[in-house]
Amino acid sequence: MMSDSVEKWHEMMEDGYQHIPKDPIVESVINTMRARSRDGIREYGTTLYDNPDGFYRWLNEIQHELLDAAIYIEKIKYQK
Repeated sequence: MMSDSVEKWHEMMEDGYQHIPKDPIVESVINTMRARSRDGIREYGTTLYDNPDGFYRWLNEIQHELLDAAIYIEKIKYQK
């Protein structure tokens, strides 16, 4: 017996991808990413793709973002 979601996926595939619904959560993330990209281009005058910064700069950026995320998680835990 297939789960409802697997069965629904098979039904969508039979339709040739024409009736695949959009996931509102994914759409929200996409819209947020587009807005962040637009704001970043305005602020830094370049796209992330065209940014010449090197490998270690991006590792540092990732590290800072992950550390921020850890702090935000801790803040939420304190709000229980």
